Amino acid sequence: MKIKGHYNTNDKKPLLEVKNLSLSFPQYKNGFEESQIQVIRDFELTICPGEIVAVVGSSGSGKSLLADSILGILPNNAQTNGAIFFEGQALTPKLQNKLRGKAISLIPQSIKALDPLMKTAKQVQSIIPDKKAKIRIQREAFDKLGLPHDTDKKYPFELSGGMARRVLIATAMVSEAKLIIADEPTPGLDEESWNETLSHIKQLCKANKAVLFITHDIHAALKIADKIAVFYAGETVEIANKKDFTGNGDRLRHPYTKALWRALPENSFESLDGNQPEAMEVFAGCVFGPRCLMISDFCRNNRPGSTRVNNGLTRCFYANS
Repeated sequence: MKIKGHYNTNDKKPLLEVKNLSLSFPQYKNGFEESQIQVIRDFELTICPGEIVAVVGSSGSGKSLLADSILGILPNNAQTNGAIFFEGQALTPKLQNKLRGKAISLIPQSIKALDPLMKTAKQVQSIIPDKKAKIRIQREAFDKLGLPHDTDKKYPFELSGGMARRVLIATAMVSEAKLIIADEPTPGLDEESWNETLSHIKQLCKANKAVLFITHDIHAALKIADKIAVFYAGETVEIANKKDFTGNGDRLRHPYTKALWRALPENSFESLDGNQPEAMEVFAGCVFGPRCLMISDFCRNNRPGSTRVNNGLTRCFYANS
């Protein structure tokens, strides 16, 4: 399989490279006829040390399955194509098992990931390699995150939602992880907790860790990310730099990204007609075509590949228009 070039404007050596990743699951019609539902198509992404890259997409676009693909925790019936590299090495199942929870760490969406039967300090200390210094390292992490000393002796059910999320972030902070995947860490938070959580995730990069920030909240992505990968119906339709999100969105390349930007209340507040297609829908051409105002017969019948435009990446035949 031919692997396309990746997008990287950073001079640093990439930590994580995802190249042409496709993911599908079998579906059975009438109990017998098997077909494949493709939920991720030709996804590509590069993350360097000290960088935050956000993957933004609506619910059902396949964002969390991307995290599962990197961590190697997909269901047994999942079929993948493409390649994922970590520090230049192909992420084989054996290497994923070795790195998961060590060099690659997950901040899960749900605070239920915390062990309800273990006090919070013990949970964080259990991850710290230096057992002689584990109490000091854990307390320093809690201090940085604004967690009071009595948090150490509390069980997860005794914490507020915001405090529990900070404990999850602390586990990533004290780990030896080089790559941290934060999967939807902000839903349901009030404004203060939302800002605090994003600030704490931003802190992780100060230790030269890389963060893959998965979210449906474009405001959260713009607040902390260096680059934003826009996900639509399982495809990366654009990877843009944070500075491209300005004005009327003229520096953005893909019509879907422009529509997301212009739909924000502080911008034009323009709605976008239609819905994201279901995973079982098959398109000969562009997946965004049914909702695109620039659609042509060529778009309907041809699938756009990745193109570098103005120091970014996009999948649109008319990105230069």
